[in-house]
Amino acid sequence: MITCNNWPIGVCTWSLGNDFGKVRTLRDQTQLSHIHFAVSPVLNTSDGRHLLKCIRQESWNITATMIDFPQEDYTSLESIKATGGIVPDQSWDQNQKRVFDAICITSQLGVEYLSLHFGFLDLTEPNSTTKLTDRCKTLADKAAEKNIQLLMETGQETADELRHFLEELNHPALAVNFDPANMILYDKGDPIEAVQTLTPWIKHIHVKDALRTETPGTWGLEVPWGTGQVGGSEFLKALKEINFEGALAIEREAGDDRIGDIKTAVEALIGFAG
Repeated sequence: MITCNNWPIGVCTWSLGNDFGKVRTLRDQTQLSHIHFAVSPVLNTSDGRHLLKCIRQESWNITATMIDFPQEDYTSLESIKATGGIVPDQSWDQNQKRVFDAICITSQLGVEYLSLHFGFLDLTEPNSTTKLTDRCKTLADKAAEKNIQLLMETGQETADELRHFLEELNHPALAVNFDPANMILYDKGDPIEAVQTLTPWIKHIHVKDALRTETPGTWGLEVPWGTGQVGGSEFLKALKEINFEGALAIEREAGDDRIGDIKTAVEALIGFAG
């Protein structure tokens, strides 16, 4: 197992297109044995059972699972605000089942965490907030039955807004998958300050970097770890200061050399002196 400050280092399987041939190649080249595992390829596919069998046989360490939603449109900030997560009413029934199925798979794998984007949280709209609260509670109640924690991914709201939402809901099966780059991509604040704001709920980390947009209302730019505005070493120091005890999962969703970028991130994490 390779680590950074005793935190296991892994990779998000979707960063490599959920292609386990590429994930195995990365393991051969870096000795990474931990993964943040996307369960979407397992749902309702003939190859799903075979994939789960291979994961068990190959002794992968799964730090968390992840579920996404088919209706999501990331073309623009406006499109993902309208279609993201469990917010769209027309998709709620199928998405509730999708998360319930993912919870069951997570439990079968013996994994503690399931991460997802719940969708944009807008505290200025009471009806919208109430609806999202009710849906989160429904999903969290189901997760609690299986001793799973659902991890809300940061970025689509400020850290203060997410903290307020979590405090109001006060559900033991809800916590945070902290992605510092998302806060920059969505222009939602400083990720290092957000670590302090969200400390009690941070259970799992995405290692990802980004540059903030210069045009309000548009995306920032995802870049290789250490070349953006997250501030890699300072971010890791912030995690150390809060006594974070989880795993680091490298996520790379852009670029033409993802394996190369992930390997560079691995080297940087191993070299972190604290």
